Order: sequence, then C-alpha cells, then structure tokens
Amino acid sequence: MGRSGRVTLSDVAKASGVSRATVSFVLNDDPRQTISAATRERVMEAAQDLGYVPHGIARALREGSSRIVVLNVDWGMEGNFSRSYVRGLDEELAEHDHILLVRHGHSIPEATQKVLDTIAPRAVLRLGEAYMRGHVPAEDWENGFAANAALQIGHLADHGHTRIAMALPDHDFPLTEARLGFAQEAARRRALPPLERFVVPRPRAAGAAAVEAFLVAHAGVTALAAFDDDIALRSLTALRDLGLRVPEDVAVIGFDETEHGSLSTPALTTIHIDAEVLGRIAAREALGIDTGGLAPVAGRVVVRASV
Repeated sequence: MGRSGRVTLSDVAKASGVSRATVSFVLNDDPRQTISAATRERVMEAAQDLGYVPHGIARALREGSSRIVVLNVDWGMEGNFSRSYVRGLDEELAEHDHILLVRHGHSIPEATQKVLDTIAPRAVLRLGEAYMRGHVPAEDWENGFAANAALQIGHLADHGHTRIAMALPDHDFPLTEARLGFAQEAARRRALPPLERFVVPRPRAAGAAAVEAFLVAHAGVTALAAFDDDIALRSLTALRDLGLRVPEDVAVIGFDETEHGSLSTPALTTIHIDAEVLGRIAAREALGIDTGGLAPVAGRVVVRASV
C-alpha cells in the first residue's frame, strides 16, 4: 500500500501483473481502450481482494462532480415516509456507484454552500420539494401524497364521521399547507363540510387545554385527523386527560405511521406510507437514468382501535 495506508492503483497493478495505466482503464471502464476479458477479470479480482477504493477527489476533478448526492430533510419530516424514501434513494445510488449524504434540519445558506463547494455533489435534492412548490401531478391522487391524505379522511368518512377537524402542529412545517390542502380537497370530494383546523401544542397541559377549548367551540366534531402520528398521540393523551373516550366520544387517526402508535391506549389507527420506490425514482432521475418499471406504492390504512 502507499504511504497513506490506502490501496493505490500501483498496488492493484502489481497484484494483477499489468501496468498502472491498464488498471486505470479497466476500473474507469474506458470505452476507448480494447482490453481482453481475461485481463479485465484479473484486474477486478485484484482490486476486490485488496479492497481498492477509487480516490473520490481525483475522480471528481476528472468528472466535474463527485459521486455524492445530497438530500436535505427539513425538520418535522421524520417519519416512515422519510425513512423509507432515504432507504430507497441510498440503495439505488449505491447500485450505481454513488453515495448519499443526508442533511437534517434547517441550515444557514452560507454553511450549506460551503458543504456543496467542498464535495461538488452530483445532485442536491430536498425531500418533498415538489409539494412545497405546489407541483402536484394528477396521478398523485392515485398513489401519491394526496391519495394518502384522502385515505385518512376517507377512513373517517367510512365510519360515519361527517364533522372532522385537522389537528395541526404548533410550528409551521414545509408540508403543512400541502397536507391541509389535500385533506380539504379529499373532504370536498366526499361531499363533507370543510374541515375545521386547530393546533395541539406542547406541553401536555397546553395540549389538553387547546383540545378542550376547540371541542367546546365545535361540539359537532366527532373525529380528529392528525397532521402526523406525533400530533395524533398528543391528541389521544389530551382526550384521555379530559375524560373523553376514544373512539366512542372522539375518533383519532394519525398519518405516516410510526411504531409509537401501536403502543398507545387505545392503539392508534393511522396511514402507512412506503416511499422506498419514490427514493429509487429520485436517484435515477438525479443520475439521468431511465425510471421505467418503477411505480409508487399506494398507502394503506393501519386499522387499530382509535377509530
């Protein structure tokens, strides 16, 4: 190995009995060179046996960018959707010899730019950016974010609830308006009255006070559709603290299933979203690869006891 302790092209060349240039041609799959299949196999085996890793900076200089794709995930978007999306994105990028870097939360633009200047990424993505910009394709109502919102409202409607309220977080998140808009449209399509909306804040006592005040002012509401599972669990706790029964007095449904919902009493009915395929599609689009054969997976209702 070289003095840095890293396996070099020279090490691979020595192990495979060919020149350093030949190793470079093989590992970079240079189409301009004619190299026999036997030699290619010998070089690849040597590289694998030695654990050779291409020098990313040198390759970035040669290719004009690194083989890193950056994904920015805003606060408030940590759920099964983001986890499965990241898993699909990461696995698909790895299959095409790229690396995923995930950045969580809001960042100072100057700091973000320093990161981007340093690593020269192949692409920079933002989770949910299309929805934040209001770009909602028609098919989204079939198997996308809008369809999942419709599942949530539809499940309550199927159980006889006509006066439904959206329980929202006490801080604005990037997808708040999109979620609320989809839910209102889903209610309209079901010929339901417009959804009421209110905030369930932290801490526990404040949440209970907010739920109590809302229900006093909106006595006809019989179901709460929560922004996500976290807000749903806050709502469940508040209702129990107020001495109300779930679902007999007020039904509650979550969104973007987390494991915590199954541990509550009553267990939380929610919407499960698997975005792994969306992550794979995003990876291929970032790399300019055909996305044929990949289609989003429809969400589903996780039926438990809170509705």
